[in-house]
Amino acid sequence: MNGKTVLITGASAGVGLHSAIGLAKLGTEVVMVGRDEQRTTQAVALVKSQTGNQSVSYLLADLSSLKDVRKLAEEFKDKYKKLDVLLNNAGAIFLSRKVSVEGYEMSLALNHLNYFLLTNLLLDMLKAGPSGRIVNVSSRAHYRGHVNFDDLQSQHGYNGMRVYSMSKLMNVLFTYELSRRLQGTHVTANCLHPGFVASNFAGNNGWFVRLGMAFMPRRISVEDGAKCSIYLASSPEVQGLSGKYFNYDLKEKRSSDESYDEVVAKRLWGVSEQLVATGK
Repeated sequence: MNGKTVLITGASAGVGLHSAIGLAKLGTEVVMVGRDEQRTTQAVALVKSQTGNQSVSYLLADLSSLKDVRKLAEEFKDKYKKLDVLLNNAGAIFLSRKVSVEGYEMSLALNHLNYFLLTNLLLDMLKAGPSGRIVNVSSRAHYRGHVNFDDLQSQHGYNGMRVYSMSKLMNVLFTYELSRRLQGTHVTANCLHPGFVASNFAGNNGWFVRLGMAFMPRRISVEDGAKCSIYLASSPEVQGLSGKYFNYDLKEKRSSDESYDEVVAKRLWGVSEQLVATGK
């Protein structure tokens, strides 16, 4: 990975931070995206100190905002000459319904539209390199997901877990459709389930949820949760492999039946194009 540049979203903590550490250890130039400047600068300092790699920097963005996603892409293009790996890692679960600054339901905005827009804005840079990689962090929750095109904004009978599962299914559908559209290029797109990670995930829903998550069984460490992201971003074993879903144990796995529905994937792509165009 020497000489390669990777952009990681949601990199100030958790799986994103440890993905940055792992990739920095391989000699990669790492650009970490965070929302809070203090937390992000501290994360950059941690990566540098733990790896000895000084080619670690950061950009700031609220990735639930389409305006911020566009600004992030512009800043990256201005400051960096190339992009070899885009690791779309930022995401969250919202147990009560919230909306983004553009008025989109937050799971849709952060977990899906963020991936869709940022990837498409940076696709030319990825295509310019010899072997670009796009890695999308999804979840096994996608198996319970269904894309409800009649209520993409989840305005009726909101259920946080159901909406999160739908957004994670969107990650897989987006990955597969993107892979099909990238055929004939040197860019690959894969997605993964990082495992049930002992991080602060879901902590945005209050202290009671944070406490409950701390006592959940069979959680893996954030270091282990980052392994599959690092693997898909860097391993020669997956060079040229595209349109696949991987488990946290680094093994390719069959995703849900709906995730392979090309009609749904194409429809989601078209709707997403409309949403990011009108949500400026």
